[in-house]
Amino acid sequence: MEIKVLGPLEARENGVSITPTASKPRQLLALLALQAGHVVTVPTLIEELWGMAPPRSALTTLQTYVLQVRRKINAAMPGEDVAAAKDVLVTRYGGYLLNVAPENVDVRSYERLATAGQRAMETGDLESASRLLGQALEVWRGPVLVDVQVGTKLAMEVTRLQESRLGVLESRIDADLRLGRHQSMISELSMLTAQHPMHENLCAQYMLSLYRSGRQWRALEAFQALRDTLIEELGLEPSMRLRQLQRAILSSDPALDTSMSVKSLERQLAG
Repeated sequence: MEIKVLGPLEARENGVSITPTASKPRQLLALLALQAGHVVTVPTLIEELWGMAPPRSALTTLQTYVLQVRRKINAAMPGEDVAAAKDVLVTRYGGYLLNVAPENVDVRSYERLATAGQRAMETGDLESASRLLGQALEVWRGPVLVDVQVGTKLAMEVTRLQESRLGVLESRIDADLRLGRHQSMISELSMLTAQHPMHENLCAQYMLSLYRSGRQWRALEAFQALRDTLIEELGLEPSMRLRQLQRAILSSDPALDTSMSVKSLERQLAG
């Protein structure tokens, strides 16, 4: 079985789609997929599907949804071996387990590449870091489970993965900036800062890419845009580290032209 959750939910067995069309069976399969290889308890599944006020028939209905997913799996298997589906969506004491190899779930491929990329960053292998982190981001096809109704458990997973993706994206941009690719990053960072108008790290990376590309005035405009948004939305000024970066750009500090990371640069400016 192959399952994709980093975008619309897709599940295939032997190349045949087994993605449920009904809302709650999709929700069930999505949570089991995110925990593939691990038992998801019945109370956890019930809370995901019905919240803190499940109907009296919740357990029976859950079993019906499991049966519906198994039927989909069974229909995609050669010979229609009914027992085989139970070896994929396995009943365990107190819960259910989706028996799928980690490499067949896109989120596991993403996490493996992201971890390898972060390790390369730590060892200073910037070329490998940029490549691996870029490959991790390419696994994504859109927002997590964009076509699945989410309850409390899935909502936590969605938030965790979206935050993880943003962190990986920042690291990949940092690697590219340190490799001197600042000019090619301007368009992407312009879009990202528009999507995340209060995100200081992305703003700092955008400011640095603009400055190193000879666009000092635009770097200062980016700072002012973030400052205006923070004041209007939260009544807050930008952080000290971002204000120090602004002052360094105003004075054309030579440290800005080095290949150090944004965070290292900010620490040097603060010192």
